[in-house]
Amino acid sequence: MERVESRPQAGQQTARGGRLTRRQAVGTLIGEAASSPLKRTMGVAQLTLLSVGATLGTGIFVVLGQAVPEAGPAIVVSFVLAGVTALFSALSYAELAGMIPGSGSSYSYAYATLGELVAWVCGWCLILEYGVSVAAVAVGWGQYVNELLDLAFGVTLPESLSAPPGLGGTLNIPAALIVVLAMVVLLRGAKESAVANTIMVGVKIAALVMFCAVAFTAFRAGNFHPLFPLGAAGMSAGAASLFFSYIGFDAASTAGEEARNPQRDLPRAIILSLVLVTALYVLVAVAALGAMPWKQFAGTEATLSEVLVRSVGGGSLWPILLSIGAVVATTSVVLTVQYGQIRILFAMARDGLVPPLFAKVNPRTGVPRANTVIVSAFIAVLAALVPLGSLADATSIGTLFAFMLVNLAVIILRRRSPGAPRSFRVPLSPVTPLLGVGFCVYMLFSLGTDTWIAFGVWMAAGLVIYGLYGIRHSRLNAPHEDPA
Repeated sequence: MERVESRPQAGQQTARGGRLTRRQAVGTLIGEAASSPLKRTMGVAQLTLLSVGATLGTGIFVVLGQAVPEAGPAIVVSFVLAGVTALFSALSYAELAGMIPGSGSSYSYAYATLGELVAWVCGWCLILEYGVSVAAVAVGWGQYVNELLDLAFGVTLPESLSAPPGLGGTLNIPAALIVVLAMVVLLRGAKESAVANTIMVGVKIAALVMFCAVAFTAFRAGNFHPLFPLGAAGMSAGAASLFFSYIGFDAASTAGEEARNPQRDLPRAIILSLVLVTALYVLVAVAALGAMPWKQFAGTEATLSEVLVRSVGGGSLWPILLSIGAVVATTSVVLTVQYGQIRILFAMARDGLVPPLFAKVNPRTGVPRANTVIVSAFIAVLAALVPLGSLADATSIGTLFAFMLVNLAVIILRRRSPGAPRSFRVPLSPVTPLLGVGFCVYMLFSLGTDTWIAFGVWMAAGLVIYGLYGIRHSRLNAPHEDPA
């Protein structure tokens, strides 16, 4: 028997701009998190590894081969630029996660500061960020499974069953399969999912360290000359594409209602995970570019395996071990980002902006079961039918919009609620969050026209859904006294 979590009515700000600008009271959001039906099982280590699991692997194992031709050897600088952009936003996430430790992440932060319409836009961006990125990584998982089968046994899956329409296939069955397997793990509970993720994170860190050790034996400094063959514009374009690699660090903020001590542990987990991931990304990028000239990256899929094949030979054991690590790495990303997507929808359903089915929690497992199944089915279909490149670029633009709103939320709450308890404070505010906004805007305009068109279509569809459903069913519709 499942139940929907009941909650107190939230503050309604109709006098400050009507239904579109009404805001959730911060105290209400904190109260909801405190009385959540989700089970609190995660400490700082599990939360950090959740973020690392959601982040580490995506850009290195999957997107690197597409980003290097855009920037050349300057892709190393692109990783740093993307990491700095993410760091400014991570500091803002850390402050807000410690202040409002719920499952809604930046959606809830926007609801408390910028109003319901902006919160919906942010939530819709998060659906794009999390849901579509899972599909993109699932596509990369299938590529590495094929690479592993080829290296180990000399066989590959038929293209008709391992590639989407438009790329010579009919359905990408492996990509859909990994999403379904992640769903099975997630349905068992947050604690069980965290244990599985911890094991997989250990494996993929070991695989990347092994890759660096082997690739540096074939290192050629000349591969980095010239460093900017495609100019600063190429470096910026590479950073915009690689920003897809950094979306995972905010996954910890979606676990606010399953953390044992969220005010203390969420900020620590967010910052620790981003620093660790950025260091590994830069190290692996240097090793890969040093071992293989940048022009040879064009058209590669399982990029790191191909680097080892070309530098130490196809018959070596190293590429096989790396491919095993890549399969495990991308499995971890699928599991943890899928988890984050489900928690975002849980928070939006609790606020009435999406159907209440997404907020129903199984009392035995503490998991929103119907939400998990529906989201996983949608992502599996997407992974089976859409190419990787389109998914990665669409995810980057949704992520940058959400990060920009988080930085703005810090500035607004500092002015509106200066005395509210904060377990972490962004240093040098408002300068630091303003820099975060500026970096996000800069990288948004580095994305291609096609990506912007796709994003515009996505936003238009989201606004139609909000107009037809969300604004009519919002929990803030009921008249009551404003607790603020």
